[in-house]
Amino acid sequence: MKHISVLLNESIEGLNIKPNGIYVDATLGGGGHSLEILKKLDKGHLYAFDQDAYAIGRATERLKDFSNKTFIQSNFSFLKEKLNELGIYQVDGIIFDLGLSSFQIDDETRGFSYLKDYDLDMRMNKDATLTAKEIVNTYERQKLADIFRAYGDEENAWKIAGMIVDRRPLNTTLELVEITDIANKGMKGHSAKRVFQALRIEVNKELEVLERALNSALELLNIGGRLSIITFQSLEDKMVKSFYKTHSQMDYPKNIDIRTFPKPPLKIITRKPVLPSEIELEHNSRSRSAKLRIAEKQN
Repeated sequence: MKHISVLLNESIEGLNIKPNGIYVDATLGGGGHSLEILKKLDKGHLYAFDQDAYAIGRATERLKDFSNKTFIQSNFSFLKEKLNELGIYQVDGIIFDLGLSSFQIDDETRGFSYLKDYDLDMRMNKDATLTAKEIVNTYERQKLADIFRAYGDEENAWKIAGMIVDRRPLNTTLELVEITDIANKGMKGHSAKRVFQALRIEVNKELEVLERALNSALELLNIGGRLSIITFQSLEDKMVKSFYKTHSQMDYPKNIDIRTFPKPPLKIITRKPVLPSEIELEHNSRSRSAKLRIAEKQN
């Protein structure tokens, strides 16, 4: 259950940390990124978010030698509200690591893995009510198929949804894998990968949450502040890429000296995403799909 932070050096360097600045780790997880930020701070302060009480408990022990930190047990969709409650209205950098922590994947009570027989859960926040089990046992076939197709790019979404409805109730991960093994027989990769991704996104409302958090992050950043975002699946990466592009462009009137107009809010630092090195891939296979994108607030 050891957690290895992905693209650790690259993402922290991308924040361009000022020793006296205020920084936010929006996805505390195993605490690896928070630790590296704290090492670079002098009189600065770190605010770290995680909706998982277990993650905060682990990080509390790991980061016990640092006093200039504040843990906030909350989904990062409430980034702005929670910081404002503490009197923080501007920050100098925010990092998002949107992947699951290794201890969440390996924790059998979470049901994130399709490799062993676990209860169908998939909640990042154990206090949340919606589970994968409720989804597969109560959603109608069309809604299930739509989720598998939209969030997992599952080619056999309709077939799998029908088999789920026919075999209800489903209670464990391997009961679901039995269905995907049949429907996706002969397909490259694990038969359940796309369905499990789709269910996890639906359970945790990941895309809606990310959209809200990105807008809050832009409002919170000081001029010169950096956003450092690590994604692990294409839907999130497209959303981050689109957000950066939208806020780094402006429609200027034709035949006008653009130097007289304000700059767009963001400047993209990484025109192409930063990918894990071969050395990192050798030591952490879970980093294979990771992409890092960095932008800077300029207006």
